[in-house]
Amino acid sequence: MALPERIAFVVQNVPNAFRDRTALRKWVHSVAYGHGSRIDAVAFVLMDDKALLHYNRTFLQHDDFTDVITFPVESSNGVAGDVLMSYDRIRENAATFGVSAQHELHRVMVHGLLHLLGHSDKTKAKRDAMRGLEDRWLKELR
Repeated sequence: MALPERIAFVVQNVPNAFRDRTALRKWVHSVAYGHGSRIDAVAFVLMDDKALLHYNRTFLQHDDFTDVITFPVESSNGVAGDVLMSYDRIRENAATFGVSAQHELHRVMVHGLLHLLGHSDKTKAKRDAMRGLEDRWLKELR
């Protein structure tokens, strides 16, 4: 079954870290299906710290670096939104946690997608639950 091209990978002023986009698209669809949903239109946007900080300040009134910000879009056809990610944070976090940059990129991608699917990380219990879901879906990609 061919999957519709409703998942975009955008790179802004950083190296293109998206590898095997076909496998990534299948994985993203499987995460949505696993949550009883489907993908309408999702864009994963990779940018530098400075660019993501602008969004963090402008839309969330946070004045700090972050690895991911998710902007859901209302849709009656499934999951829709933008997942903005900092390449700088991803690389730094990968080094901190002793994992590859690709592994950390995938973790941040699924984290953002889980937010679009309605998951929250506002409390420790919810953060722990999200981490468990991230780990589960990361195993599916390998």
